[in-house]
Amino acid sequence: MKLFKSSDLIRKSKYISRDLSWLRFNYRVLDQARDSGRSVLDRLRFLGITASNLDEFFMIRVGSLYNYLDYGKLRVDYSGLRELPFRRKLLDFAHRFVHDQTQTFTQELRPLFTKSGFDILGVSELTEVEQKKADGYFKNTVFPLLTPMVYDSYHGFPLMMNQLLVFGVVTRMNPEGPEEGQERLTFVQIPANLARFFELQRKDRVIFVPIEEIVRANLEKLFRNVDILSATLMRITRNGDFTLEESDDIDVDFIQEIQLGLKTRKRGRVVRLEVEPDASNLLMNVLKERWKIDNGNVFVINGLIDLKGLNQIVRHPSFRDKLPRSMSPVQPLSLPPGADENLFEYLKHHDVLLHHPYNSIDPVVKLLEQAAEDPHVLGIKQTIYRLADDSRVSAALLKAAENGKHVSVLFEVKARFDEERNIREGTKLEKAGCFVIYGVSKYKTHTKMAMIIRKEGEKVTRYVHIGSGNYNEATSRFYTDVSLLTTNDVYGHDVSEFFNVITGHSQPDDYEYLITAPKDMRQQLIQLIRDEARNAKKGQPAGIVMKMNSLEDRDVIDELYKASKAGVPIRLIVRGICCLRPGRPGLSENIEVRSIVGEFLEHTRLFYFHHAGHPKLYSGSADVMVRSFDRRIEALFLIVNPQLMREAINILYFNLKDNYNTYLMREDGAYIKRQPAEGEPLFNVHKEFYFKNYGLMSDSALYDDYLVKKSADVPDGEAVSPSEDSLIAGEEIVLPDEDVEINGVLELPTLVETPAEPLAPGPIPPVIAEDVENV
Repeated sequence: MKLFKSSDLIRKSKYISRDLSWLRFNYRVLDQARDSGRSVLDRLRFLGITASNLDEFFMIRVGSLYNYLDYGKLRVDYSGLRELPFRRKLLDFAHRFVHDQTQTFTQELRPLFTKSGFDILGVSELTEVEQKKADGYFKNTVFPLLTPMVYDSYHGFPLMMNQLLVFGVVTRMNPEGPEEGQERLTFVQIPANLARFFELQRKDRVIFVPIEEIVRANLEKLFRNVDILSATLMRITRNGDFTLEESDDIDVDFIQEIQLGLKTRKRGRVVRLEVEPDASNLLMNVLKERWKIDNGNVFVINGLIDLKGLNQIVRHPSFRDKLPRSMSPVQPLSLPPGADENLFEYLKHHDVLLHHPYNSIDPVVKLLEQAAEDPHVLGIKQTIYRLADDSRVSAALLKAAENGKHVSVLFEVKARFDEERNIREGTKLEKAGCFVIYGVSKYKTHTKMAMIIRKEGEKVTRYVHIGSGNYNEATSRFYTDVSLLTTNDVYGHDVSEFFNVITGHSQPDDYEYLITAPKDMRQQLIQLIRDEARNAKKGQPAGIVMKMNSLEDRDVIDELYKASKAGVPIRLIVRGICCLRPGRPGLSENIEVRSIVGEFLEHTRLFYFHHAGHPKLYSGSADVMVRSFDRRIEALFLIVNPQLMREAINILYFNLKDNYNTYLMREDGAYIKRQPAEGEPLFNVHKEFYFKNYGLMSDSALYDDYLVKKSADVPDGEAVSPSEDSLIAGEEIVLPDEDVEINGVLELPTLVETPAEPLAPGPIPPVIAEDVENV
């Protein structure tokens, strides 16, 4: 038997670890917070996003790792590592990230606060007048909400809520008391409905006092006649990964199951403990024992705990003019000014492609609002995944039902962290007379489509909207997405059949313009890739450009490797997770991977296949992930209108041309920020789309400029995240003498190390968790 270090196994694998890839994505977001070219407030905004991302990562992805352990499920990471060594590497990477995140805040950003018109100060740094105001705030608002909870032989261990700030206070009775010298541990949770910072106005700036500092300064008011030995601030993250115990029984009560899961989430296993330095031994021993966590799950924060709260500063009214202002949406090229006043009339004869946020979502919302009032509209069918607060979309559907239209809505109540909102909105529509379906058994409905059925003379016309983004007016302002408005009969027929599948019991043989999951999306994408490989072998023009959020499915990755070996130039624009290794000799030399991270969140999915000079181009809701193909209801749509295809190709062209927000992926999984070449003008894709026109699109020679010509190699330079070589922990792996392809399923390496401590099963059912989507 040959011995290999785990780092050798990781390098040997032709796949990048999904979870380590995600952490590298968060490093790219952190790089925005480090960008001295941005304003301080904008950098704080990105720093807060990294904290929000990391919270969700621990709740979902790290939570899922413990699901496997708690229920005895075997899991092997894409890198080939079993659960325990992989978890150690993952937590080690997370510790490095938190260290860099904290340093960014304390060393790079905090020194700039005063010049920017604000400060974060402790109570002792306030003036006497300011301290009196802070004391008054504590007395009148904070103190009545605090509930000290002692833990001893008479009082059980208190339930601590997910992601709340909590003080662990060690006290001792005064010498003259009856219990002299006895130490007690008490927990004081700071309620979530208190603002993260107490705000004070000075002449020249706004002062923000962290709520924990106000509580800390007044703890003696909660502990009368006892000595406070230590008071340590902490914050826990619980496993938030749950799923339905779904069955084929059509009577399964999805709402009841979801509500039960939401309650379970509040009591899930603790997967992370953030704590101040120098915590007492009593506190740490109790917490580790109660929650069955080890040092890898404990993050000592030498700075502000819960950086998400920085959003309160970023959104302060005094600083509105200090944040970058996005440009106003421009008129869609395929929708003339004024045409949206009567969209039914315009769409009878024209298709429209919208590219958000550069084009407003208003035409989509207006179409629904016009449909609600139009006497010729017979019905509306729509899928909904995430809605905005005070949603105009929901209001339009409600009005349509009140006006006697037949309204069918599939509300996906399994949309993570929007479950309660969707249940609430669905119930409201149901009471108004809408036909509401709360999800589909065994699948999450992630596709975004709507169809309006309108009587026009002797015929019925179907107005279709289908795209990559949610029906959410708020996120459409900073998520990039593509969507199509059309009355093309083929789209109408396909979408009608698709609605019959998800709301009824139907399995159509084929769609003409749609590729759907879980039907055969993986197989169809693989066939399109194989067609390009075949054309390349014949000497015909071939090329692939894919833009997506995440690339994780191994079957598709393997097919891309084969196409690369066949000589197909492949350009991948993957914002987040990418499990494919680009540029490996003999495997992926013709594949380039880049990630665009900047002002807007890249949410668009586009799949371009050159097809011997007759391109096929799809857009839609799906990423190239196992969950998208096997556990979700998804749809990609073929763009057939030549003018709209030019627009979509231009989107890919601009993405590949960007040299301002782009990070190039190395073979080892690390990313390098792309810089303009000598003499190359700066090209910021998040600005240039506001100025696009048909003249520019005539120059968008995607194939000639980015497929025929090989792009420059990934430049040397400092990576924005740790490489594989820096993630070596030294574990040894026993492998058979013969060469084994690590595929995570069959040939499993054996780890030589001491066994882990036993872990008590938690309440969460075993599932494969989903990817973090909120950035």
